[in-house]
Formats: sequence, C-alpha cells, structure tokens
Amino acid sequence: MKKVFTVGVYDYFHLGHLRLFKRAKALGDYLIVAVQEGDFILKFKPEANVLYSTEERIELVEAIKYVDEVVTYEAIDEDIKKHDFDVFAIGGDQNHEGFQRAVKWCEENGREVVRLTRTEGISSTDIKARL
Repeated sequence: MKKVFTVGVYDYFHLGHLRLFKRAKALGDYLIVAVQEGDFILKFKPEANVLYSTEERIELVEAIKYVDEVVTYEAIDEDIKKHDFDVFAIGGDQNHEGFQRAVKWCEENGREVVRLTRTEGISSTDIKARL
C-alpha cells in the first residue's frame, strides 16, 4: 500500500484544501493529513488570527472522504520523521526552512516528494483579507 503524507494548518478550510486532498490521495492508496498544532502556530505567529482550535480543524479534515488518517504536527522537519509514508505531497508555497529540511530528509530517506500546484484564485490569505 502506497501512503501519502501532506500537511497544513487548514484553518480557513476552502475548496483549494479539498482539491489538495483529492490530488494527494490520487498519488497513492492511503492519505495521512497532518494538521498543525494551534499552540505552535501562535508561538511563532502570535498575530495569527486562528479561527478554529486544533481539535476543530482535525474534525473538519477527518470528515473529508479522501482522508484516511489525521495526525498533528508542530515542526514539520522534526515531526515528518515520526510517520510511515512513501510520498510527501506539498504545495509550491510550502518552502520555508522547515519544509526545505523536511524535503531534504525525504530525499535522503527514500521518500518521494511531489509539489502540487495551488488551486487558482483560492487561498486562506485571500479569504482572511476579504473577511
């Protein structure tokens, strides 16, 4: 069974997230989605306006038919090492230093990395700005 692993905050859940899950699931047989811990978000971005708690975001993601398992994470470059997967599916904008280290770890440990393009015209940042 080919396992796919993807990560995100998923606070302002939107169509782009749903399409990400659909496309990530198509890369394998089993999709694991890691939701970032709310306390960790606020630790590094205290100004972040987090709409839903970690538990609420997990509940939202678990309800999606493409998702087989939901876990949480804090620092992607460390937490990625705790999971059994074959493919790391990430967005093109997920490229800060932590993601760079996570990608390097995947490459060094035989995990495939697939960068998925964003859904045109949809982003959490835009939704927050419109609200």
